Amino acid sequence: MKVLLANPRGFCAGVRRAVEIVNKALEIYGSPLYVKHEIVHNKFVVEQLKEKGVVFVDKVEDVPEGKVVVFSAHGSAPEEYEKAKERNLTIVDATCPLVTKVHLEARRYTREGYNIVLIGHKGHIEVLGTAAEGKDNVYIIETEEEAKEIKFDDGKKLVYLTQTTLSVEETKNIIVILKNRFPEITEPPSSDICFSTTNRQVAVKEIAEKSQVVLVVGSKNSSNSNRLREVAESVGARAYLIDGADEIEESWLSGVETVGVTAGASAPDISIRGVVDFLKDVGASEFEEVVSVEEKIRFPLPNL
Repeated sequence: MKVLLANPRGFCAGVRRAVEIVNKALEIYGSPLYVKHEIVHNKFVVEQLKEKGVVFVDKVEDVPEGKVVVFSAHGSAPEEYEKAKERNLTIVDATCPLVTKVHLEARRYTREGYNIVLIGHKGHIEVLGTAAEGKDNVYIIETEEEAKEIKFDDGKKLVYLTQTTLSVEETKNIIVILKNRFPEITEPPSSDICFSTTNRQVAVKEIAEKSQVVLVVGSKNSSNSNRLREVAESVGARAYLIDGADEIEESWLSGVETVGVTAGASAPDISIRGVVDFLKDVGASEFEEVVSVEEKIRFPLPNL
C-alpha cells in the first residue's frame, strides 16, 4: 500500500499563533488561565491545554473578575470585549489576523451604510463574531437557494463577505448568483477565504485524484477539516474525518492500493504522525510527500 501525504497539511499560521499565545500566557500569568471558546477546533489540542491548566469557558461572565481571558482564534463579538473590560479582565487576543481582516471590513462597511451579505455557516463561532460587527445590517446565507431568495430594497448599498474557512468551490456559485441578482454588489478588497484553507484544499484534491481513500485528520467541529473531506469526496475518493489513528477502521483500507493523508489547519503534528505510524503497522511500505504549495508565512505574536 502506498501513502500520499498532502503538503501543506496541519497547523496553519493562525492556529500556530493562537496556540503559542496560550502557551506564552501560561508562562506569564500562570494557571488557571481562562480561554473563551476552544482556542482552536481540535480535541487533542484542547485536552493538552487543559492538562496545563487552561480553563475553557463559553461566556466572558464565566471568568472570575480581575483574571486573564484569552479570546480564541475564531474572533469574538465587540460586546464580548466590552464585557471583559467591565469585569476588569486582562484581555489577550488570539484572533487569527485573517479573521480580524473580515471583522474590520464588516465594521467599515457598516459605517458606510452597507447591507452585508455574509456567506458562512449559521451558528459557527467565527460567523457569529463577524455578524455582530454589523448587527442588524448583516444577513447570513449558506446556500445557493438562500442567495436566490434574499431580498433588498432598491438602491441599498450591498457588499458580500465570507467566512474564512469555506472552500472556493463552496462559495463560487453563491457569489455568481448574488452578482447576477445585484450587479452593483461590492466585493471585499481581497478574498476573505484564508490562504491556508485554500492551499490545503488544493493539496488534498491533488492526492485524492490518485487515491482510493483519503484520511483527513481533524475534529468534527472544525469547519476547514470538513471542507477537506468534502473536496476529497468531490473527486471520487472515499474520505474519512478522524481525530487520530484510534478512529481508523481497518476495513476502510481493505483492497486499497493508495491512501491519501491530510490534516485540517487545527490538527497537530502528533496526531498526523500517529496516523502515519498506524499505516506503517498495517503494511504501508511507500510514503510520498506531495508538495502543492509552499507556505512560509508566520504571524507575529502580540505583546503580552
